[in-house]
Amino acid sequence: MRWNKYTYLFALVFAINFMSCSSQVEIIPLWPKNSVPNNIENEVQEVQEITDILRISKVQEPTIEVYLPEKSIATGKAFLIFPGGGYGILAYDWEGTDIAKFLNTYGIAGIVVKYRLPSDATQVDKHNVPLIDAQRAIRIVKSKAEDWNLDSNQIGIIGFSAGGHLASTLGTQYNRKVYEPIDEVDELSARPDFMALMYPVITMGENTHKGSRENLLGKNPSEDLVYQYSNQFNIDENTPRTFLAHAIDDTVVPRENSEYFHSLYNVKAKEKSVLYLYDKGGHGFSLAKGQPNLEQWTNRLLEWVNASE
Repeated sequence: MRWNKYTYLFALVFAINFMSCSSQVEIIPLWPKNSVPNNIENEVQEVQEITDILRISKVQEPTIEVYLPEKSIATGKAFLIFPGGGYGILAYDWEGTDIAKFLNTYGIAGIVVKYRLPSDATQVDKHNVPLIDAQRAIRIVKSKAEDWNLDSNQIGIIGFSAGGHLASTLGTQYNRKVYEPIDEVDELSARPDFMALMYPVITMGENTHKGSRENLLGKNPSEDLVYQYSNQFNIDENTPRTFLAHAIDDTVVPRENSEYFHSLYNVKAKEKSVLYLYDKGGHGFSLAKGQPNLEQWTNRLLEWVNASE
C-alpha cells in the first residue's frame, strides 16, 4: 500500500472516529491512602495471573474501573460489576471488564469493582470486607453521577457467581453498618436501584458453593453467620428489582441458589424478580459468546433493565 496525503488523512480521520467511539476508562481507589477499613497492616502484594483469563488475588487496594459509553448513546444507566472467583480470586476480565465493554455498546456505564477478598492474614472481620468495599463503591458512583452523566436513580449492580453473592449481599444489606464513615460520600445511600445476579451463590447453607462459604466465613462458621449471609433470608419489601439467570446443568453453584432467591423475593418484595433457567451452560459462562441459546441472556437483561423507562 502506497501512503500519500489522502491515505494519511483517511487514517487520521479513522483514528479520531475510533477514539471518539471508544469507552472512557478511569481507575479510582475506593479509599484514601492509609484509610482502608478493617485492614491489618501487612506487606502482602496483589497478584495478577493471565492464562485464559485475568485472575486477580490478594487485593490490597480496592478500586473501581469506570467504563463510560460514548455520550451520543449514553442512557444514563450504570451497572457496578462484581466479578466472581469463589472469594479466592477475581475473574477480572471474563466477568468484569468484558461485561463493562459490552454494556458500553448499549449506552450503559460499566463500573468494575476490584474488591478485597476475605483474608484472616490481612483483615479483622473478613466476612464483612467484601460488603464494606461494595457499599463504598456504589456510594462513590452515586457521588460522581453528575460528572459521569448518570441518572442517580438508575445505578444498579450485576454480580457473577461469588460476585453474585456479594451483589445480593449489597442488594439486601445495603443499610447494614459495616464501617465507620470517613467522608461525605459515606452519607449517601448504598442501595442499588436494580440488580442482576448471574449464576449466583446465594445461600451459605445447603446447596452453597463450599469454596465461597469457607473463604468468606471460615471452616466452621456459626449458625448466625451462615444465616446472615444466606441472602434469600435478607429480602424485604425494599429489596431492588432483580434479574437472575442460571444454567440447570451448573454443578459448581446449583441452580437452587437462584431459585431460593427468586421464590422468596416474590413473597417478600414490592416488585417482581425474573429468573431465566437455561438447559445447558454449566458454570461461569459470562457473555456466553458462540452459544446461541445461552447468549440470549444479554438480550433479556437489556430488555429488563430498560423496562423501567
